[in-house]
Amino acid sequence: MSSLKFSKLTLGTVAAQFTGVSIIEGDSDEIIMELELQWDGNPNIVLDIKTTLGVALPIQVKNIGFTGVFRLIFKPLVDEFPCFGAICYSLRQKKSLDFTLKVVGGDVSSIPGISDALEETIRNAVDDFTWPVRQIIPILPGDYSYLELKPVGTLEVKLIEAKELTNKDIVGKSDPFVELFIRPLRDRIQTSKTINNQTNPIWNEHFEFVVEDFSTQHLTIRVYDNEGIQTSEFIGCAQLPLAELEPGKVKDVWLKLVKDLDIQRDQKNRGKVHLEILYYPLNAENELYNPFDPDFRLTLVEKAFKHATDTDPLKPASPMKRDVIIRGVLSVTVISAENLPATDLFGKSDPFVELTMKKSEQKNKTRVVTDTLNPEWNQTFEFVVEDGLHELLILEVYDHDTFGKENMGRCIMTLTRAILEQEFRDSFPIDGTESGRLNLRLKWTPQTIIRD
Repeated sequence: MSSLKFSKLTLGTVAAQFTGVSIIEGDSDEIIMELELQWDGNPNIVLDIKTTLGVALPIQVKNIGFTGVFRLIFKPLVDEFPCFGAICYSLRQKKSLDFTLKVVGGDVSSIPGISDALEETIRNAVDDFTWPVRQIIPILPGDYSYLELKPVGTLEVKLIEAKELTNKDIVGKSDPFVELFIRPLRDRIQTSKTINNQTNPIWNEHFEFVVEDFSTQHLTIRVYDNEGIQTSEFIGCAQLPLAELEPGKVKDVWLKLVKDLDIQRDQKNRGKVHLEILYYPLNAENELYNPFDPDFRLTLVEKAFKHATDTDPLKPASPMKRDVIIRGVLSVTVISAENLPATDLFGKSDPFVELTMKKSEQKNKTRVVTDTLNPEWNQTFEFVVEDGLHELLILEVYDHDTFGKENMGRCIMTLTRAILEQEFRDSFPIDGTESGRLNLRLKWTPQTIIRD
């Protein structure tokens, strides 16, 4: 479409019904009211659209059914009648929106792509009015600019991996990619790269989002199978309320994929996605910001780590724009494993572990321990890491055979915990096994450097 405008707009004779009213606890100088509304209207809406080929079409919007929750905010409360200075209103939640499209005197499906494009435009227009977007109506004279929509923080997301994704391909495996967003607007949806022929993909990608209301917004992810020139096939989705995050603290989460976020009747296993998330409120800028220069462009995760690892807060600032890199040496001690699966005929295995740094492609491996399901290695390996925040450690457990090796399972982890805690010992589940675990000790020796 090249243009769209209303030629007719009447809302008909059926009034909307308010089916619920609630008062939400807020600040002391405001009253927040939410109204649940249902409308099955008979409007007369005709849109004049023009395609990129210059074809003009009158499109009628019919059979509108809408259910949602509207939010009204009376703020600030004052002594002067009517006791509040302004009203903010917004669509707090869109529960359902159904409608049909019809070309006046024709069939909208006869023109390929028009129906989908127009439906997407209408739904995006509704989403663009959904909370935290709000309209402000001044009631009493005054400056109410502080009520306008403003960023309150930033969300940094590391998309690490997924496992056990539903295979959508008849031949081979799915080619998954992920869409991530807080507000489902076209210019705010971010997309990962596609991992071909893999139901246990590793992405190791970073994304950054503007947060406008920490208490009500969510991070939503949608996983698709890339079908090339055809429409991508939906695998599953998941959602994380931002209110579950602790500001300034990195959260490591696995999100289980579902078919529908609102109606969760489907019990099918669609897989799960591994994320590291940091919410960074704007009012924490001084606390978490790096001490060199307030104009440095660091990712917010880097700011948090810089705050945790700096040893010289009085270092003079530089006018140059630079990036802080978390550089250091990672020492990995592979202590032992437990409850490995039996792969040999006599109920034992000959396990060993391969260690790989994904970004730098450094590799190492333990010795083979024969005839055991609970091997002990106690071997230590050191890796020089140039960019700790964007690196992954992959440990794959194999059974050694005369003519090769058989994969038993793997562990994938970021270096986040090692960088923050410097040294720790823990037991990690081995993906691909029923109850196998890998016992590790990790030690991080930092050397923060500046890259011009």
